[in-house]
Amino acid sequence: MAELHDLTALEQWDELHRGRLSPRELVDHYLERIARLDPAIGALTVVEPERARARAAGLERGEVARTAPLWGIPIADKELSARAGQVTSYGSRLRAGFVPEHSDELVEQLDAAGAISLGATAAPEFGLPSYTESAQSGATRNPYDLARGAGGSSGGAAAAVAAGLLPVAPGSDGGGSVRIPAAACGLVGLKPSRGRVPAGSGLDRLAGLVVPGPLARTVSDAALMLDAMVEGAPWEFATRAPSPHDGPLLGYAVRGEGRFQLGVVTDSPWDDWCEVGLAPEAQAALDGALRLFAQMGHGIEQLEPRPEPEYAEHFRTVWMAGAAGIPARTPDELAQLEPLTAWLVERGRALPASRLAEALAGLAAFERRVVRRFAAVDVVVTPALAMTPRPIGWYDAVDAERNFRQQVQYTPFTSFVNVSGLPALTVPVGLTGPDSAEPGLPMGVQLIGRPGGEAALLSLGAQLERRRGPLPHPAMW
Repeated sequence: MAELHDLTALEQWDELHRGRLSPRELVDHYLERIARLDPAIGALTVVEPERARARAAGLERGEVARTAPLWGIPIADKELSARAGQVTSYGSRLRAGFVPEHSDELVEQLDAAGAISLGATAAPEFGLPSYTESAQSGATRNPYDLARGAGGSSGGAAAAVAAGLLPVAPGSDGGGSVRIPAAACGLVGLKPSRGRVPAGSGLDRLAGLVVPGPLARTVSDAALMLDAMVEGAPWEFATRAPSPHDGPLLGYAVRGEGRFQLGVVTDSPWDDWCEVGLAPEAQAALDGALRLFAQMGHGIEQLEPRPEPEYAEHFRTVWMAGAAGIPARTPDELAQLEPLTAWLVERGRALPASRLAEALAGLAAFERRVVRRFAAVDVVVTPALAMTPRPIGWYDAVDAERNFRQQVQYTPFTSFVNVSGLPALTVPVGLTGPDSAEPGLPMGVQLIGRPGGEAALLSLGAQLERRRGPLPHPAMW
């Protein structure tokens, strides 16, 4: 017999609106699962049962209109998002026990959409690494294999959704931080176009890298949450992602219609900086997805590689400059940072302004080249990750330069999408088979759209999802 967590977020939303399920029942169900299963996973760093139940009761009293897009749906804030009155550590010992007085705009937006936060999901220190093994809260484990990591930086969000501890969760993505953990945990991860989400447009961030996005089990669930992130929010910037439509995106994900010209890319702008190779499992996932797309009648062409020898140093410069603002000034405060973070902070604070200006100009020019390169196709297809989900402890905890290189080798196809401001969707293709040296692990592909092209991504992702069939749940489901 199906349990509540077996239902998709969209199905749960439908049950709530038909009156066959109450927000309190749904909250209690997920709180019980968190208490029972999360000690082995480490997906959530804060759980607020009383606050969540009070919120559910308020929704039942009508504090938020039932027409709100996420009315009654449980979520959890990413640990990098401040919620007034809730511990927000930013994944760092430096901020352990910090309780903000005010909530971030995205948190307020999701509250207005009727969601019920159960607490906070784990993230690495200040969201800088692409894996979630924090000295503050420990490692977040992959529900498909507890010896593997969940990816990062939205690793807690991904692990929680993959284990059925939440139906859907918000994340943030500055270099792949939604798509990496989604791919590692067999989920759908959506990075919107720069400017799509007003509460996290990216237009106010260095190089426009960071935007929020949903992690979900299905393409429709991801669209449901993205619509909630956008709906009803005032536009506060003069620039926004162009779009061929003004309405919700959910319909594109539900219908899954259209035929598209697909361009396949297997080169990375990191190729000139370090050795990037595709593991057999990553190649098999790409090949499998392309076979399914061909069977569905989509056009497929291989795009010629384009070397980008300056990309790596420009991106590293901006990443270091972003770390320079971390609030650690005294020797005691700096000593509380993890080695990778401390290295990024030190390097970032030593940068001359002229070097940062050069890097920003270089990445802006790179963005234009990428958009031109992809203009002839509707959607670009890449591997989601270059390797299988990495074992806990695989990343070098002492040598920061080597650690950074390891992250690039695992995730060479994600950061350039942030730099170019394009939308991207990671979709699971299946689990590694018995012939693999690492069986039973999720592998997927990344779909990259034109500026404002989320509708095409959701349509194509839904088609792949239907043709692929249900992905097996983790054993602990």
